[in-house]
Amino acid sequence: MRAPGALACALALAFAVPAHADRQMDPELRAVVQQAIGEAECDAHAERFEEEVFLKLQEPRLARIVTSPPLRREILRRVYCQTGSVVRRYREQRHVELKLTPALVLAVIDVESHFDRYAVSSAGAVGLMQVMPFWPKSLGVENRLFGNVEFNIRLGCEILAFYMASERNDYRRALSRYNGSTGRREYPDLVLGRLSSRWRG
Repeated sequence: MRAPGALACALALAFAVPAHADRQMDPELRAVVQQAIGEAECDAHAERFEEEVFLKLQEPRLARIVTSPPLRREILRRVYCQTGSVVRRYREQRHVELKLTPALVLAVIDVESHFDRYAVSSAGAVGLMQVMPFWPKSLGVENRLFGNVEFNIRLGCEILAFYMASERNDYRRALSRYNGSTGRREYPDLVLGRLSSRWRG
């Protein structure tokens, strides 16, 4: 007996999609990664109230996955801060309005590593955002990707922002480039589905 179309689609997404970044090889990313490595830790430059609202909303959701309260808060603060920092910089320096949100970054992390900061994919991508280590390695800092929440989120957000800007805020195209599955919908649909079902504010 054949499964109904919707169920078959859901099963395909659940079991067939390799949910790990496996490309990130655009030559222009070297400069992006180099700049991110040289930056100080982000300054969200936002109302403290807005950050606290984000934390209050997302922490109970993340508690189902990350049991350590300090680690949960670190992940959420870093995601919120780094997202705000990169969006503000693109607006001020490049006059580009990025539709990159903390909730989208949480959905990417959820799909990529399920919030395991020590995750390593079969392709060699590491950490929360499954950043490929060849650019940091060529710049002498690849070991900081592994298990370092702040550094991994910083580089992952910069790479994702680069693709968002390149694809003019087309979520599906930017996400497929991040994952290395350009032209395929499975990975973007999985991330956007996770965004809608778990992380949207």
